Amino acid sequence: MEQNIAVGLDIGTTKIVAMIGRKNDYGKVEILGIGKSKSLGVHRGVVNNITQTIQSIQLAIQEAEAAAATKIEGVTVGIAGQHIRSLQHSDYITRPNSETVIDDDDIDRLINQVHKLVMLPGEEIIHVLPQEYKIDGQAEIKEPIGMYGGRLEANFHVVVGQVSSIRNIGRCVQSAGLTLEGITLEPLASANAVLSQEEKEAGVALIDIGGGTTDLAIFRDGIIRHTAVIPFGGNVITEDIKEGCSIIEKQAELLKIKFGSAWPGENKDNEIVSIPGLRGRDPKEITLKNLSKIIHARVVEIVEQVYVEIKNYGHEEQKKKLIAGIVLTGGGSQLKHLKQLVEYITGMDTRIGYPNEHLAGDSDDTITSPLFATAVGLVMDGLKRQDRKKAEAKIEEAIQAQEEAVIAQEEATQAEAEAEIEKIEPPKNQRKSFLDTLTDRVKDFLDNAE
Repeated sequence: MEQNIAVGLDIGTTKIVAMIGRKNDYGKVEILGIGKSKSLGVHRGVVNNITQTIQSIQLAIQEAEAAAATKIEGVTVGIAGQHIRSLQHSDYITRPNSETVIDDDDIDRLINQVHKLVMLPGEEIIHVLPQEYKIDGQAEIKEPIGMYGGRLEANFHVVVGQVSSIRNIGRCVQSAGLTLEGITLEPLASANAVLSQEEKEAGVALIDIGGGTTDLAIFRDGIIRHTAVIPFGGNVITEDIKEGCSIIEKQAELLKIKFGSAWPGENKDNEIVSIPGLRGRDPKEITLKNLSKIIHARVVEIVEQVYVEIKNYGHEEQKKKLIAGIVLTGGGSQLKHLKQLVEYITGMDTRIGYPNEHLAGDSDDTITSPLFATAVGLVMDGLKRQDRKKAEAKIEEAIQAQEEAVIAQEEATQAEAEAEIEKIEPPKNQRKSFLDTLTDRVKDFLDNAE
C-alpha cells in the first residue's frame, strides 16, 4: 500500500462505507475508490452483532480495494452512537515556577488532569478539547504557550463514550483483518468535510442526520463548542411510514426517498401512489399528503431535539450567536423541503452541506453527496495523521543525526551539540491528540485480549 494513501471507514447504522483517498499536488483530497455495503449488526450507531458487522466491513473494503486497485491495511474509524455525551469542565494547575514561560508540558499536565475526571462506570473520555485559557485570572487567551504565569486555567469540552462500544468497534476492525490507525468522533469528521473555516469562525451548527442517529457539532471562533448525539435518524421515519401505511420496510424506504417531503402543504389531496400488495393481495393506495404528514411529524421531533441542544449551548445569548446558522448533512439531509422546515422551526439560516470543500475539483458527483460526508472527513483525518507522523519522524531523524555527529566529533563540546538539538523546533500543534492516545489504548486492549 502506498504510504500517502488514507482509508476512512464509516461504520453507520444503515451503511458501511470504506473510502480510499490521497492528497493531490494542490493539497486537495482525491478519492481513489469507494465501497459500501448494507450495515447489519449496528443499531443506533452502536455495534450489537460483531459477526455481521465484520462481514459488512469486509464487503465494503473489498469493493473499495477493487475500485482503487490497491490493498487496504490500516483504517481511520468514526465513532458515534447514542452512548456519546459531552460536558463542559474547567480545571487549573499551579506552576512551580512562574518565572519560566508556559510550554507544551504544562498544557499536557492540565489535559491529563482532566482525564482523571471521575466518570460513570463503563464510560471513558474520548476527547478533551481545550476552549480558551486563563492565566493568573486574565481571560480569553487562545494560545498560552510562551506566556508567563503561575496559575494556568482552561475551559474544556469533554466528550465521553462507553468503553465497551469503543472496544467492540476495535474488535470488528481487527477481525476484518485491518489495523486501527485512528478513532475520530463522527460529528467532528463530518464537520471537517463540509464546513468552511469562515463558518467555524462565525459560529455554525452542523447537523448530520444518519440512519440511526443525528449528530450535532457546534463551532464558534474556530473552536468546537458543543457536541451531541441524538438517538433518532432516518430509520425512525421509515419505521413510521411502515406502521402508518401498513407496508413492508423496503417499500417504506423507497416511498420516503422517491416521494417523501417534510412539508405537507406541498402535496395536493389527489396525488396518490399505488404500492403492489403482498402475494395475492390488492395493491395499496397511499396519498402523498398522508405520507408527508407522517414524515413531517417525525422530522419536527428530531429537529426540535437538536434545537434544544443548540439552545443548551447558549445560541440565544448575543455573545454565542451562531451567525452562519445551520448546515445539514448526512443521508437524511436529502429529504425534500427539509431545509425550509429547519429554517421555520429554528429561525436560523440553513444550507445543505456537501463534502466538496476539500475534495479535488474533478470528483465524482456521487462522492460529493451528503451521504459520504463522514467518510470524506475520516479520510482527511487519516491523511492529517500521516502528515503528523512524517513530521515527527523528521524530527527524530534530525536528532539522530545530531547525536551521531556528536559521537563522531568527540572533541566538539557536548554543549554545542545540545544547542543544535534545541534549535530544531518541533512543528506547532504536533501534540499527540487525545484520539491517538485512545487509539493506542484500544490497540493495547485488543492485543492483550488475544
